[in-house]
Amino acid sequence: MSKPFKRRTVRRPGPARDARAIEAMVRVDHAGEYGAVRIYRGQRAVFGANRTTARTAAQLREMEADEQHHLDAFDGDIRAGLARPTLLAPAWNAAGVALGAVTALMSEHAAHACTEAVETVIEGHYNAQIEALEIMGETELAERFTRFRDEEVAHKNLAVEEGARQAPGYPVLSAAIKAGCHAAIEISKRV
Repeated sequence: MSKPFKRRTVRRPGPARDARAIEAMVRVDHAGEYGAVRIYRGQRAVFGANRTTARTAAQLREMEADEQHHLDAFDGDIRAGLARPTLLAPAWNAAGVALGAVTALMSEHAAHACTEAVETVIEGHYNAQIEALEIMGETELAERFTRFRDEEVAHKNLAVEEGARQAPGYPVLSAAIKAGCHAAIEISKRV
Protein backbone atom coordinates (compact mmCIF):
# COMPACT_ATOMS: atom_id res chain seq x y z
CA MET A 1 0.00 0.00 0.00
CA SER A 2 1.43 3.36 -0.97
CA LYS A 3 1.61 6.31 1.36
CA PRO A 4 -0.71 9.24 0.64
CA PHE A 5 0.85 12.14 -1.18
CA LYS A 6 1.93 14.84 1.22
CA ARG A 7 2.19 18.35 -0.18
CA ARG A 8 5.35 20.12 0.85
CA THR A 9 5.32 23.84 1.43
CA VAL A 10 8.32 25.47 -0.13
CA ARG A 11 9.20 29.05 0.68
CA ARG A 12 9.81 31.00 -2.46
CA PRO A 13 12.86 33.25 -2.58
CA GLY A 14 12.36 36.88 -1.80
CA PRO A 15 11.22 38.98 1.12
CA ALA A 16 8.50 37.77 3.42
CA ARG A 17 6.18 40.28 5.04
CA ASP A 18 5.91 39.69 8.76
CA ALA A 19 2.58 41.21 9.79
CA ARG A 20 3.19 40.55 13.49
CA ALA A 21 6.54 42.31 13.40
CA ILE A 22 5.03 45.27 11.58
CA GLU A 23 2.18 45.40 14.09
CA ALA A 24 4.68 45.48 16.98
CA MET A 25 6.71 48.20 15.23
CA VAL A 26 3.71 50.42 14.68
CA ARG A 27 2.41 49.90 18.23
CA VAL A 28 5.75 50.66 19.90
CA ASP A 29 6.54 53.61 17.63
CA HIS A 30 3.08 55.06 18.21
CA ALA A 31 3.65 54.73 21.96
CA GLY A 32 7.11 56.27 21.68
CA GLU A 33 5.95 59.27 19.69
CA TYR A 34 3.05 59.71 22.11
CA GLY A 35 5.51 59.70 25.02
CA ALA A 36 7.86 62.10 23.23
CA VAL A 37 5.08 64.64 22.68
CA ARG A 38 4.25 64.40 26.39
CA ILE A 39 7.91 64.87 27.42
CA TYR A 40 8.13 68.08 25.40
CA ARG A 41 4.82 69.30 26.80
CA GLY A 42 6.08 68.70 30.33
CA GLN A 43 9.25 70.63 29.58
CA ARG A 44 7.41 73.47 27.90
CA ALA A 45 5.05 73.74 30.88
CA VAL A 46 8.08 74.56 33.00
CA PHE A 47 9.96 76.73 30.51
CA GLY A 48 6.98 78.47 28.93
CA ALA A 49 6.49 81.03 31.69
CA ASN A 50 10.17 81.89 32.06
CA ARG A 51 11.52 84.58 29.73
CA THR A 52 15.14 83.50 30.28
CA THR A 53 14.36 80.13 28.69
CA ALA A 54 12.38 81.47 25.72
CA ARG A 55 14.95 80.15 23.24
CA THR A 56 14.83 76.67 24.75
CA ALA A 57 11.02 76.78 24.84
CA ALA A 58 10.99 77.63 21.12
CA GLN A 59 13.34 74.73 20.35
CA LEU A 60 11.14 72.37 22.37
CA ARG A 61 8.05 73.60 20.53
CA GLU A 62 9.69 72.81 17.17
CA MET A 63 10.81 69.35 18.29
CA GLU A 64 7.36 68.65 19.74
CA ALA A 65 5.83 69.57 16.37
CA ASP A 66 8.06 66.99 14.67
CA GLU A 67 7.03 64.35 17.22
CA GLN A 68 3.36 65.26 16.74
CA HIS A 69 3.79 64.79 12.99
CA HIS A 70 5.24 61.31 13.62
CA LEU A 71 2.43 60.51 16.07
CA ASP A 72 -0.18 61.59 13.52
CA ALA A 73 1.33 59.21 10.96
CA PHE A 74 1.22 56.31 13.42
CA ASP A 75 -2.35 57.27 14.37
CA GLY A 76 -3.17 56.79 10.68
CA ASP A 77 -1.51 53.35 10.69
CA ILE A 78 -3.59 52.36 13.70
CA ARG A 79 -6.81 53.62 12.10
CA ALA A 80 -5.85 51.62 8.98
CA GLY A 81 -5.64 48.47 11.10
CA LEU A 82 -1.88 47.87 11.05
CA ALA A 83 -1.83 47.67 14.85
CA ARG A 84 -3.77 48.43 17.97
CA PRO A 85 -2.44 51.13 20.29
CA THR A 86 -0.63 50.15 23.45
CA LEU A 87 -2.84 49.65 26.48
CA LEU A 88 -0.29 51.61 28.48
CA ALA A 89 -0.96 55.01 26.87
CA PRO A 90 -2.18 56.50 30.19
CA ALA A 91 1.05 55.39 31.87
CA TRP A 92 3.21 56.77 29.04
CA ASN A 93 1.25 60.04 29.24
CA ALA A 94 1.99 60.46 32.95
CA ALA A 95 5.58 59.24 32.65
CA GLY A 96 6.30 61.50 29.69
CA VAL A 97 4.93 64.66 31.29
CA ALA A 98 6.69 63.84 34.58
CA LEU A 99 10.04 63.15 32.90
CA GLY A 100 9.77 66.34 30.89
CA ALA A 101 8.81 68.49 33.88
CA VAL A 102 11.44 67.00 36.19
CA THR A 103 14.29 67.43 33.72
CA ALA A 104 13.16 70.99 32.93
CA LEU A 105 13.00 71.82 36.65
CA MET A 106 16.55 70.49 37.03
CA SER A 107 17.97 72.80 34.33
CA GLU A 108 17.95 73.57 30.63
CA HIS A 109 20.96 71.27 30.26
CA ALA A 110 19.05 68.43 31.96
CA ALA A 111 16.11 68.96 29.58
CA HIS A 112 18.54 68.67 26.67
CA ALA A 113 20.15 65.61 28.29
CA CYS A 114 16.71 64.02 28.34
CA THR A 115 16.30 64.68 24.62
CA GLU A 116 19.75 63.34 23.85
CA ALA A 117 19.19 60.14 25.85
CA VAL A 118 15.75 59.45 24.40
CA GLU A 119 16.79 60.18 20.83
CA THR A 120 19.93 58.04 21.13
CA VAL A 121 17.78 55.04 22.01
CA ILE A 122 15.21 55.88 19.34
CA GLU A 123 17.90 56.22 16.66
CA GLY A 124 19.10 52.68 17.34
CA HIS A 125 15.53 51.42 17.57
CA TYR A 126 14.57 52.95 14.21
CA ASN A 127 17.79 51.63 12.62
CA ALA A 128 16.87 48.05 13.58
CA GLN A 129 13.31 48.51 12.32
CA ILE A 130 14.45 50.03 9.03
CA GLU A 131 16.78 47.09 8.42
CA ALA A 132 13.99 44.59 9.16
CA LEU A 133 11.53 46.45 6.92
CA GLU A 134 14.03 46.54 4.05
CA ILE A 135 14.56 42.78 4.37
CA MET A 136 10.76 42.31 4.23
CA GLY A 137 10.55 44.51 1.14
CA GLU A 138 8.45 47.10 2.98
CA THR A 139 10.21 50.00 1.27
CA GLU A 140 7.51 52.62 1.80
CA LEU A 141 7.40 52.04 5.55
CA ALA A 142 11.22 51.84 5.69
CA GLU A 143 11.48 55.20 3.92
CA ARG A 144 9.05 56.83 6.35
CA PHE A 145 10.89 55.39 9.35
CA THR A 146 14.15 56.68 7.86
CA ARG A 147 12.73 60.22 7.62
CA PHE A 148 11.50 60.01 11.22
CA ARG A 149 14.87 58.66 12.41
CA ASP A 150 16.69 61.49 10.70
CA GLU A 151 14.49 64.05 12.46
CA GLU A 152 15.15 62.30 15.80
CA VAL A 153 18.91 62.45 15.11
CA ALA A 154 18.60 66.18 14.43
CA HIS A 155 16.89 66.58 17.83
CA LYS A 156 19.72 64.64 19.48
CA ASN A 157 22.38 66.72 17.76
CA LEU A 158 20.69 69.98 18.77
CA ALA A 159 20.49 68.77 22.38
CA VAL A 160 24.23 68.02 22.39
CA GLU A 161 25.00 71.45 20.88
CA GLU A 162 22.86 73.08 23.58
CA GLY A 163 24.87 71.48 26.39
CA ALA A 164 23.13 68.20 27.20
CA ARG A 165 26.35 66.72 28.53
CA GLN A 166 26.79 69.62 30.96
CA ALA A 167 23.67 68.60 32.90
CA PRO A 168 24.13 67.91 36.59
CA GLY A 169 24.73 64.18 37.04
CA TYR A 170 24.69 63.68 33.27
CA PRO A 171 26.03 60.09 33.19
CA VAL A 172 23.48 58.84 35.73
CA LEU A 173 20.61 60.89 34.29
CA SER A 174 21.34 59.74 30.74
CA ALA A 175 21.73 56.08 31.73
CA ALA A 176 18.47 56.12 33.71
CA ILE A 177 16.50 57.70 30.87
CA LYS A 178 17.97 55.26 28.33
CA ALA A 179 17.10 52.30 30.56
CA GLY A 180 13.55 53.60 30.90
CA CYS A 181 13.26 53.98 27.13
CA HIS A 182 14.49 50.44 26.50
CA ALA A 183 12.00 49.08 29.05
CA ALA A 184 9.13 51.10 27.56
CA ILE A 185 9.97 49.80 24.08
CA GLU A 186 9.94 46.16 25.17
CA ILE A 187 6.71 46.54 27.14
CA SER A 188 4.91 48.46 24.38
CA LYS A 189 5.74 45.81 21.77
CA ARG A 190 3.53 43.39 23.67
CA VAL A 191 0.99 45.34 25.71
